[in-house]
Amino acid sequence: MRSNVPELPDISAYITALQERIVGQPLERVSIANAFLLRTATPALSELEGRTVREVRRIGKRIAIGLDGGYWLVLHLMIAGRLRWMQRGAAATRNTLAMFAFPAGTLALTEAGAKRRASLHVVAGEAALEALDPGGIDVMRCDATAFRKALMVENRTLKRALTDPRILSGIGNAYSDEILHAAKLSPIALTHKLDESEWQRLFLATQATLRVWIDRLQSEARDGFPKHVTAFREEMAVHGRYGKRCPVCGTTIQRIRYADNETNYCPHCQTGGKLLADRGLSRLLKSDWPRTLEELENLKRSRSQAP
Repeated sequence: MRSNVPELPDISAYITALQERIVGQPLERVSIANAFLLRTATPALSELEGRTVREVRRIGKRIAIGLDGGYWLVLHLMIAGRLRWMQRGAAATRNTLAMFAFPAGTLALTEAGAKRRASLHVVAGEAALEALDPGGIDVMRCDATAFRKALMVENRTLKRALTDPRILSGIGNAYSDEILHAAKLSPIALTHKLDESEWQRLFLATQATLRVWIDRLQSEARDGFPKHVTAFREEMAVHGRYGKRCPVCGTTIQRIRYADNETNYCPHCQTGGKLLADRGLSRLLKSDWPRTLEELENLKRSRSQAP
């Protein structure tokens, strides 16, 4: 199972840590180790050196570092990119893509694996910064009406709607699983089919779930720079917990696999006991695909007992 792109709570933790370390500090030097990281030609990186950091903000799943003169360094970590805080003069590692030197220390951008997906944009002015925003609303600042209106633009599954950056800002595979479990809603339920009580549960679960994780990860960031940014945490209810027990009802967590990702859910809490068809297994089993957990267990037993 692959890692997920850091989401709103993870980005918030990074921002908390960066605000304490680089706001008010001059950017002394920028070193780029991989030319593919930088996605813009102008302004030149050299124009930013010597300028003081004035703020750090989130743009979707990006981290934007604002400097004097309206300049911005905008980082997108993608799946395997991570930030490290190092002592001044520390050497780059094999996975280091860029280093940003400040008087108090050095911020390093690393990326695991062979694929290089993380990106750095250098832009000037608010308009250029806003152009990098996919446009999703901030779920922590909107009300229930705006939330519902945004998700109702198209008739989509809840999983797809929650993770579309053009609809909601900063939510991805991990926290959408947690939100849907907390709301007791199926990931394949359609937005145009929800009733009033389901919309209320979804809105409240979205804000409450994100608030819990934002507070938890920001608190950890105040104790030290985030070192273990991951989408798979033991405290999570369903995400990354396929085959384990639901902490609410004890039912075995199931999954829907697609491409490089998977959706995790509890059949008892979210789908009325029904199993959702997994693309790979349903093609294999066809009409034998079990509809309930009981049928699934019976199928496993019959296959294990077959000669």
